[in-house]
Amino acid sequence: MSERSLNISTKTPGYAGRFAAMASDCELLVHTDDPALAKQICTVASNEAWRIEDRYSRYRNDNAIYDINNAKGAAIAVDEELASLLNFANTCWQLSDGAFDITSGVLRRVWCFDGSDKLPQPADVDKLLPLVGWHKVSWDGERLQMPSGMEIDLGGIGKEYAVDRAGQLASELSDVPVLINFGGDLRANKPPLGGRAWQVGIENHSGSGNKAILELAAGCLATSGDARRYLLKDGIRYSHVLDPHTGWPVLEAANSITVARGQCIEAGLLATLALLKGRDAEEFLSEQDCPHWIYR
Repeated sequence: MSERSLNISTKTPGYAGRFAAMASDCELLVHTDDPALAKQICTVASNEAWRIEDRYSRYRNDNAIYDINNAKGAAIAVDEELASLLNFANTCWQLSDGAFDITSGVLRRVWCFDGSDKLPQPADVDKLLPLVGWHKVSWDGERLQMPSGMEIDLGGIGKEYAVDRAGQLASELSDVPVLINFGGDLRANKPPLGGRAWQVGIENHSGSGNKAILELAAGCLATSGDARRYLLKDGIRYSHVLDPHTGWPVLEAANSITVARGQCIEAGLLATLALLKGRDAEEFLSEQDCPHWIYR
């Protein structure tokens, strides 16, 4: 499937729309007998995913993220949508005692989680730590200013935000059953036609290929894990989830954590925070009183 192409096919009892966005395979299942409506819903959802990717990808040089990351210490004014995402990221940082930090993306310069045994040198990690820390950022709700060399990366919330936005736009068009799946982050507005819940597969157990089959009647599921992004050296598996305080992977992180919540961005946050809790993931999620599945 080529980038920026939307393929719509019949899938009894409705239609399936498939496309690629945010480095993920994306799919919508629309239960309707109206092909024009199915196409409209899939088109609106895919266009919204691509819009969010364009606006907030760190890999582009023509958006606000690029302007912020290359401001060299200058303050940058942001629009209302980006301000809301930064406010959410600030709340995440506070709730996690600094473990969820959108400035920690610079650590990818020395970490490459490709399944190999290539760990970075501790000295190289230490050199980047002065560029990590949301507390070093000045954010007043309208303008953001960072020390030169620091960066922000919204990859930890962008896909989940896109799921919620696509779901909102789809609901404005129709109330037919729709399941949105952007790279394993899901949202359903209601049960499928002829069934009590959507059957969804969640990959687990370190990418073994096994899938846990979960039922989703309505609401959202988000999954965080290292099924495909990890390092393995001397029998030790290093998760891609990094502790921004140390620059090193979180110890004893679960392989996969799935959380159910009303909003995908909330489910994604809880799944990520649970991973950051390491061995205490179960205790943390039990305190949140939300359905969850942990695989180690």
